[in-house]
Amino acid sequence: MLYLKFFSMHLKSQMQYKISFALTLTGNFFISFSVLIGIYFMFMRFNEVAGFSFQEVLLCFAVMLAAFSLAECFARGFDHFPLMLGNGEFDRALVRPRSAIFLVLAMKIDFTRLSRILQAILVFIYAIPASGVIWTWDKIFTLVLMVLCGSLLFFGLFLVYAALTFFTVQGLEFMNIFTDGGREFGRYPFSIYGRTALRFLTFIIPLALVQYYPLLYLLGRETNPLYMFTPLLALLFLYPAYGLFRFGLSRYKSTGS
Repeated sequence: MLYLKFFSMHLKSQMQYKISFALTLTGNFFISFSVLIGIYFMFMRFNEVAGFSFQEVLLCFAVMLAAFSLAECFARGFDHFPLMLGNGEFDRALVRPRSAIFLVLAMKIDFTRLSRILQAILVFIYAIPASGVIWTWDKIFTLVLMVLCGSLLFFGLFLVYAALTFFTVQGLEFMNIFTDGGREFGRYPFSIYGRTALRFLTFIIPLALVQYYPLLYLLGRETNPLYMFTPLLALLFLYPAYGLFRFGLSRYKSTGS
């Protein structure tokens, strides 16, 4: 499989400088670890936030961290898309007999993000038994859907970011509100930010569909099994994201670099 060849190539190239790779891994781990420490200190002062306990909030933190880190690791090419347009690297992708999206994905795989995935796993190891959830098969399935669909949703947001770059050439920093911001704000259940924010994160940028609503099912606050499948509804966001990228691609003119 061609993608596996790209995967192996990127892994070998990043492992050429092992000390640098290890230091970057460590740095990424402690950057997100500082956020975890912030949550811990807040709960030393308050017993709960909007009715959610420390262990329940840790489930949110781990889900969003794992989902974002997976997307950032394997879809890093879209985050660097403005650079590809500016230096003409994307023009080479257009003359190759493969999908442009596939080639952008294959151009950049950032294995240094694996340390954040490891941190999410460690948080899961603590939070899963401590949360008080009775882990039946449907709860386990829901948790897996939250992470996988969340990762695909962040991929869709990266795709929108790349699509807008076709019209601006330079990246639009406001998109970080939904990518990095989605990870940061997603460390707490989205309901704490108010009803208006929750509606926006349900119907416009459907981050709440992969975090808040399935979390209610996990915790037994909602018994309707439809809440278990809300992460799948979030995948509908990929259709307009893909359509916007295709529209931008049809209007693309080389930068001439």
